[in-house]
Amino acid sequence: MRFGVRPARLNPMLNDTSSVLNLLKTRKSASAKAMTGPGPTPQELAQILEIAVRVPDHGKLAPWRFILWEGEARQAFGEVMKARWHALHPEYGADSLAFVANMFLRAPTVLGVVSCAAEHPKIPVWEQQLSAGAVCMNILSAATALGLGCQWNSDWVAYDAEIARAMGLAPHERIAGLIYLGTPSAPLEDRPRPDAAQLLTRWQPT
Repeated sequence: MRFGVRPARLNPMLNDTSSVLNLLKTRKSASAKAMTGPGPTPQELAQILEIAVRVPDHGKLAPWRFILWEGEARQAFGEVMKARWHALHPEYGADSLAFVANMFLRAPTVLGVVSCAAEHPKIPVWEQQLSAGAVCMNILSAATALGLGCQWNSDWVAYDAEIARAMGLAPHERIAGLIYLGTPSAPLEDRPRPDAAQLLTRWQPT
């Protein structure tokens, strides 16, 4: 089953999308530093978001939302990040400022996943935050299935209060992930993975 991937994206340097299990067993992130266009089409982005929200969500709270940066918005927000970086680190030079200004230009689409977790009489905040993490993982899986390159990132901008305000976040909201979406310009590289069997403990009654 090919998940409806566009033929142009059936590239041997990408992930194996021949079946659900092969995708999950071989999924690798693309580097935002080695990403180019095209990004997801409007139809693909809608499909990614539709899949993103199909996650465990105790209490049906939907404690997450999305922010999208495309086109000129990436450069405009880069100027916001650059100004904040300069305020935080006036000792850094032009190269550092240019890197920050161009962070969102590394990919044609940047999707922010916002955790809206809040105190609830029955649902712990931790469970709501875990649900936002599951949303990020669903985005990666959906984008990979479509033949896109994707990377889940955060960086300092996810933890800075001034940047949060510029993004339009409420005081209780946090960035769960900044997901870069595009087309890899280099083969995807795997990294060493842990041995899952070594991480398993079988509980025994005492």
